[in-house]
Amino acid sequence: MSGVGKGVATSSIGAILQARGFSVTAVKIDPYINVDAGTMNPVEHGEVFVTKDGVETDQDLGNYERFLDRDLTRVNYMTTGAVYLSVIQKERNLEYGGRSVEVVPHIPLEVIDRLNAAAREAKADFVLVEIGGTVGEYQNMLFLEAARMMHLKKPKDVMFVLVSYLPVPKMVGEMKTKPTQYAVRTLNSAGIQPDIIIARSELPIDEPRKQKIATFCNMDERAIISAPDIESSIYEIPLNFEREGLAQIILRGFGMRDRRADFAPWKRLVAHVHNGKKEVRIGIVGKYFESGKFVLADSYISVIEAIKHACWAQELRPIIEWLNAEEYEKNPRVLRELKKYDGIIVPGGFGSRGIEGKIAVTRYCRQNKIPYFGLCYGLQIAVIEFARTVCGLRRANTTEIDKETRYPVIDVMEEQKEKLRKNQYGASMRLGAYECDLVPGSRAALAYRRAKKISERHRHRFEVNNAYLDALTKKGLTVSGTNPQTGLVEIIELSKHPFFVGTQFHPELQSRPMTPHPLFMAFIKASTRK
Repeated sequence: MSGVGKGVATSSIGAILQARGFSVTAVKIDPYINVDAGTMNPVEHGEVFVTKDGVETDQDLGNYERFLDRDLTRVNYMTTGAVYLSVIQKERNLEYGGRSVEVVPHIPLEVIDRLNAAAREAKADFVLVEIGGTVGEYQNMLFLEAARMMHLKKPKDVMFVLVSYLPVPKMVGEMKTKPTQYAVRTLNSAGIQPDIIIARSELPIDEPRKQKIATFCNMDERAIISAPDIESSIYEIPLNFEREGLAQIILRGFGMRDRRADFAPWKRLVAHVHNGKKEVRIGIVGKYFESGKFVLADSYISVIEAIKHACWAQELRPIIEWLNAEEYEKNPRVLRELKKYDGIIVPGGFGSRGIEGKIAVTRYCRQNKIPYFGLCYGLQIAVIEFARTVCGLRRANTTEIDKETRYPVIDVMEEQKEKLRKNQYGASMRLGAYECDLVPGSRAALAYRRAKKISERHRHRFEVNNAYLDALTKKGLTVSGTNPQTGLVEIIELSKHPFFVGTQFHPELQSRPMTPHPLFMAFIKASTRK
């Protein structure tokens, strides 16, 4: 089922192989007609993760990068829409030599070509391929067919892992294997027999249930891997897989010798997770986490992980709470609750819903010296609030919200205007890694260990309007980072504040559990001094 942990399982398999010195890369296949994830609703699909080369991808690419500690690119992500588009473009260019182009075999062959390209680019010993969705979904059949064809051609080079959920109904109190049996039967109908089953459940799977799955699914009992819920940290999962002997099963299946594994970095990380001496309470002000009566964290998963990385590195226990921006619009008196937080983050986003609430939160943090970290839209919100309150530009706004604003302190980039007129929204924003020059001695430069130039990933269409820079800086706003090619604002800060920093880029996308992002480190450090 969706959300059962396929992405983390894929990442953890990569981690246990990488710990043995193998080169690993990972590919996510999304069964959507969307060409990329950029136009998908975050509440529905989760966070859009941007690669360094500017591809808007599924959030699982973020997990791959964090677990494998390597940058991935466009070859590591594909959707149904991207595959079909590529095949159609090749047909238009006569690359099929005039032959009839058919869904089978040409779509599966395109998938296989892309997987081989990912292997070549990474010079990988192992390519881990995650097929999104579930085995019974119609839209996955072409990807399962590609997998079947690969196995048919090179059976010794392909193994199949099924991640399946084993429920424990409260009214019964017993772990049930029947859904997994049916999942395997459905997979068999696509011509695929799993070599390994990762048994996801609230609890560890016991021997009787391992035996039952092995018997009815025609498998070796040792290949049923227990994967219970781990509340403290997903970064314990590789250690759990190692205890279960998963790497040995994989290597044995490929006829490869095992190697000495180095899990010291993972063990140190897990120790930090459990050894936090002091709590730090961080509020995230957003609007993408409500889905009916449920709260979903996936829309801000990279932000959440970046907070955790920085806290663990400083032996702190992060307490993260969701703050609905719309509540601060309805009832400004609620703003007083912000004083109970050690720090506030306003993350990225789009649109007008909740913007005045975010502006009110930003003003409260600025005036009451609460550490504030604005990410992308959070920087723009901070500039609007400063322009209105400090510079006296009462109706300052972003033209994204008010096209007729008298003071467009945030405006659409010039090259974007023509795209918007033509309704060209997909993959048309400022995307991927861009350079940023830092002002020596600034808070940002100190966080980056006095670096003069950095590179960070972007995903936005609107920028600080440089026509208002003089008015803003004369009143005390510091521009501590700019793009050297365009002069566009990348980082703003306030010097007379415990921590008030906004970035036009998304620093959370480059934070890793072993190497936390420097700006998140500085923000958490300032939050503990409150």
